[in-house]
Amino acid sequence: MNILALDLGTSSVRGLVLDADADPLPGALARRKVRVHVTDDGAGTLDSAGYLACLVECLDELAEGGHLRDVELVAVSAQWHSVLPLDAAGAPLGPVLTWLDTRPEPPAGSAGPTDPAAFHRRTGTWWHRCYWSVRLPWLRAHAPAARFAGLVEYALGELLDSAPMSVSMASGTGLLDLGTADWDAEACELAGVRRGELPELAPTDWRGRLRPEHARRWPQLAHARWAAPVGDGAASNVGSGCVDARRVAVTVGTSAAVRLVQRLPVGAELPPLPERLWRYRVDHEHVVTGAAYSSGGNLFAWANRELRLPQGAQLEAALARVPPDGLVLANPRLGGDRPPGLAPAGAGELVGLSFSTSAVDILAGLMSGLCRMVADDLTVLESVVDAPVDVVLGGGAVTASGWWRAAFAAALAPRSVRHRPEPEIGATGAAFVALGRVAEARRFAGPGRTEEVGSPAPPSRSGVPARRVAPGGR
Repeated sequence: MNILALDLGTSSVRGLVLDADADPLPGALARRKVRVHVTDDGAGTLDSAGYLACLVECLDELAEGGHLRDVELVAVSAQWHSVLPLDAAGAPLGPVLTWLDTRPEPPAGSAGPTDPAAFHRRTGTWWHRCYWSVRLPWLRAHAPAARFAGLVEYALGELLDSAPMSVSMASGTGLLDLGTADWDAEACELAGVRRGELPELAPTDWRGRLRPEHARRWPQLAHARWAAPVGDGAASNVGSGCVDARRVAVTVGTSAAVRLVQRLPVGAELPPLPERLWRYRVDHEHVVTGAAYSSGGNLFAWANRELRLPQGAQLEAALARVPPDGLVLANPRLGGDRPPGLAPAGAGELVGLSFSTSAVDILAGLMSGLCRMVADDLTVLESVVDAPVDVVLGGGAVTASGWWRAAFAAALAPRSVRHRPEPEIGATGAAFVALGRVAEARRFAGPGRTEEVGSPAPPSRSGVPARRVAPGGR
């Protein structure tokens, strides 16, 4: 049996084929880049039709290459928090709001949850612009929507006989009671939405199949079972092997996050949740707790576009001359804050510039600024399990930069920091969730799958002292 794993991310759509042990098959990868439309007013949107076309192109490419033979299961990792308004027939009424969009604001005169602490513990979220409790009223003020869906529910709804929302994706809306795995009455009231205007929730054993017209297009998938999608952050933790209280995943893709997975079946009492952390569901048996950031690999993309950085080996050589904590202090919130923070897009700052400051120094400052933010939240996350943890780094951005891995090791010391270089950790993790084998993913964090990350001593750089005044605030 082979597994088709789809990764519906913010910057790309990817499809790859894995064997029965969730190891990627050589050459069986298709990828299409997508572009988020970002504007100065805080918009961060995707075109749903264009996104669906990219997914179809990936499936076509894999089929034409003969890679879809023997696929019996389709697993999906998808971006959390996205939402688009639909008309009564299910057609989009506007673009997809991604997690990057900071424009939604609470309706005037609304006071929010009656008991914010209880709301946070129940839903794992806050009354915040990132979640549907704030996004849906804001969207309704701009379009007369009949109902709402996430990007993955829309895309799969165009391909499958049904596309209910998984508990993992529903938890990212901020409208789900994590304990009951059902829509939370107060959250829905804040969102001004009725149950029939939300996607149907997928039961534990849900499996979908292609519609007949699509089964004819991809006959190799005609009998394949489609598993309920998994939020990308949860899937990345599983793909990193961080599936118990001893290991935390730090993932840096387009954005970044630090997360811990625990076994907590639906119906079990929810444990305490620190005020500054969120909690979502991996599936009906596990939760993931952590913090996320709007900055990640997009910091490098911005710097590479605007600062005329050296390329390839020249860039790594230049970074090697910068200490792991950087020479420029930077607030890396160029895209604003993820919840619970409220900093708007454009909140980034640089401190300590001089006439000798180089483009590489600015890049390093942004990268090390993110490391410090992760380190602060990791300390809070450790309080959830009341024990120190090991860290596994993953994601394309840290895989591409040895300097960034070393900077994380320095910021997270004295914890053990390892790196999982496999680039498709999200898709791999989604496959393990689909197989019901989350606990077995521990093997990905062991020797042979991860590499020890060293923390080098800061090189000397005479005449250019590092500044120690932190910009901004959280």
